[in-house]
Amino acid sequence: MGKKHEHCPECAEKNKKWYKEKSVILAFVIVSLLAVSYIVTYLNPLFSALIDYIGLIWWAILLGFFLGGVIEYFVPRGYVEKYLGRHEKKSVFYAVFFGFLMSACSHGILAIAIELYKKGANTSSVIAFLLASPWANLPITILFFGFFGPKAFLLILSAIVIAIITGLIYQALERKKMVECEKCGIESNERFSIIKDVRTRMKKADFSRESLLNAAKGIFRGSWSLSKMVLWWILIGIIIASFARAFVPQHFFMAYMGATLLGMVAVLVLATIIEVCSEGSAPMAFEIFNQTGAFGNSFVFLMAGVATDYTEIGLVWHNIGKRAALWLPAITVPQILLLGYFFNFIA
Repeated sequence: MGKKHEHCPECAEKNKKWYKEKSVILAFVIVSLLAVSYIVTYLNPLFSALIDYIGLIWWAILLGFFLGGVIEYFVPRGYVEKYLGRHEKKSVFYAVFFGFLMSACSHGILAIAIELYKKGANTSSVIAFLLASPWANLPITILFFGFFGPKAFLLILSAIVIAIITGLIYQALERKKMVECEKCGIESNERFSIIKDVRTRMKKADFSRESLLNAAKGIFRGSWSLSKMVLWWILIGIIIASFARAFVPQHFFMAYMGATLLGMVAVLVLATIIEVCSEGSAPMAFEIFNQTGAFGNSFVFLMAGVATDYTEIGLVWHNIGKRAALWLPAITVPQILLLGYFFNFIA
């Protein structure tokens, strides 16, 4: 007979017991760390860090999975292919615009981005969407102006510019087959009208109790499927970032964050280690600026946290491909450091 799922990895994945899921295992690890760090006095800072991080991002994660489930159930593949699947420059601009409308932080947006990729978005559009969403969305724009005043405009504009440039570079890499792109060979229907299709669907919409219940079930299934791909990466990020916050003295970093090349490199490393959520990173970025006066370093901390985030890179590697993941920091980090140096210079 042989093994039941030997020739059907999809079947094996579908029938996997819930307690064997990576996300469930890592959630158990975090619960265990919380219990031990609460009891052991020496580990109390780790308990506080874990609680802080979970408190910062739980809503963003849930929102991201919910929106991903909504996209899975309600948004036809043709919609995404129409705007984000074609090899045209405007696809990148559409992706950045959609990212600006999103309200979830970097880790909440991961679920939505992967869902867009599944629905037909090409790699360049997904990358532009990922870069634009955390720092160029509406809530963060308001938060930045509260922290930095008029200088916040530079942060938002720079984030948008980097997202657009990176997306266009990825398009060039796609044409040369230097990054993975499953959707690049698919041509969208030029005559397809989303507005007409929505009108047709609305006329046929069924708002009965049974229909609404089926919709809720469909959204839940889409969210659960997405969480199995994304959540375990987020939990890894929380664990690593919590250890860094708990046991690496803050004054150690602050001493090396001046407006110098060494300071920018130190901030780059710090951002790579502790970036978990845009809303959580914004106060730390302001504190760097407040303590050192290095506005460019604050910019590097914010943008590099997204561009070099191990959670984001790992997720792109796992769902799109390793070349797409490795090109992300290679393309974005030089842009970030150059703008950071310029901001320090003019400051």
